[in-house]
Amino acid sequence: MTLSHLKKSGHWPTLATAFLYFDVSFMVWTMLGALGALIAPALHLSSEEKFLMVSTPILAGAFLRIALSLIGDRIGIKRTGLLAQLVVMAGLAIAWQAGLSSLGQALALGVVLGVAGASFAIALPQAGRWYPPNMQGVVLGLAGAGNVGVVIDHLLAPRIAAVWGWQAVFGAALVPLALAFFLYAFFSKEPPLPSGFKQKKLSDYVKLLRERDVHWFCFFYTISFGGFVGLATAFALYFRDQFGLSPVHAGEMAAFCTLVGALGRPVGGAMADRWGGIRSLGFFYSVAAVALVAAALMDNLWACGAAFFVASGAFGMCNGSVFQLLPQRFARDISVMTGLVGCGGGIGGFVLGMLFGTSKGQTGSYGTGILLFAGLCVLALAGLGAVKRRWRTTWGATAMARI
Repeated sequence: MTLSHLKKSGHWPTLATAFLYFDVSFMVWTMLGALGALIAPALHLSSEEKFLMVSTPILAGAFLRIALSLIGDRIGIKRTGLLAQLVVMAGLAIAWQAGLSSLGQALALGVVLGVAGASFAIALPQAGRWYPPNMQGVVLGLAGAGNVGVVIDHLLAPRIAAVWGWQAVFGAALVPLALAFFLYAFFSKEPPLPSGFKQKKLSDYVKLLRERDVHWFCFFYTISFGGFVGLATAFALYFRDQFGLSPVHAGEMAAFCTLVGALGRPVGGAMADRWGGIRSLGFFYSVAAVALVAAALMDNLWACGAAFFVASGAFGMCNGSVFQLLPQRFARDISVMTGLVGCGGGIGGFVLGMLFGTSKGQTGSYGTGILLFAGLCVLALAGLGAVKRRWRTTWGATAMARI
C-alpha cells in the first residue's frame, strides 16, 4: 500500500488532522507523567500518591471515551472533537494561572486531562470511516500513531520546567493545542455514516457487553494499550527513583523507551493486515512478556532501558493489531466499540501505573509490579489461544481482511 492509495481511497486531510488532534491530546494527557518527578516533591507525595497522580488522567480518559463516543453520535464526531479540545485548553489555562498546591488539585487537573485522552474515541472513528475494511489496520494505526505526543512530552516538558518552572509547562502546551484546534476545525470533515447507523444510547453499551467477543477485545486492549500508556506515564518517575537520574535525563530515557511504541502502532496494523491480527497479537504479546521480565531483573540503566524499549514497541504494535481486528468484527458498532475498548485500555494503563506505585511503596522495589504485568501478557496469550479457532471459522471467515 502506498500514500497514493490513502489519498484516493478516503479523505487524507481528515486522516492528517485526526492524527494531529490525537497527537497533541496524547501529549497533554500524559503531561503529569512527564512532570511527575518535579511535581511530586513540591507536593510532598508518597510513592503511591505519585503514581496515583500520574495515573488519574489515564483512568479518567478511559471512562470519558464512552461519554465522547455517545456525544459524537448525537452532535457529530467533529463537533465533539472541537468541544473536547476547548475543555482541555480551559483546564490547562486555569492550572497555568492558579497553579497546583495539593494532591486534590493535581487529581482534578488529571480528570480534565482525561478529556484529552478520550480523543481516541473521536480521532480513530473519524479517520477510519473514510476508508475500506482492507485498509483499517494501516489507517487506524496512522491515526492512532498520534500517541507519539507522549515522546514530545518527555523531551520538552522537563526542559521547559527547568527554565521557567513546571507550572509554565501548562501554559506552553496551549500553543500546540491552539494550532491543532484551528487546523482540525478548518480541514477535517465529518465522516460518512456506516450503513444502518443509529444513534447509540448508554443501553447500547450494556447490550454489547453481553457479547463475549466484546469482553475479549476489551481484555486484549487492556493489556496492550494499558501496557504502552502505563509505561509511558511511569517511566520518568521510575528512571528517576531507580537510577537517580535528573528530571531532564529521566525524561530523555522515557522518550527513548516510548518512541518505538508510539511509532509501532501503524507498523502493527500493517503487519496484522498482512499476517492476520491473531497471529500478530500472539507474537507481540510474547515479545512484551519476555521484555518485561528482563526489565524487572536488570540493574543496569541501559540494559533496563533496552528491555523497556522492546516492551513498549511490542505493546504499540499490539495496539495496531487489535484495531485491525476490531472493525472486521464490529463494523456497525465501531463507534461504541472504540469507546468500550478504549475504556479497557485506559483502565489497563491505570492498573500498570498503580502496580508500579504499590510495588515500590510496599516492597521498596518496582520488580514485583513489572512481573505481575508480564503475567497479564501471558494471560492474553492464553486468551488468544481460546478464541482464535472460533473467530477464524465464524465472523473471520467472511471478513474482508486477514484474521
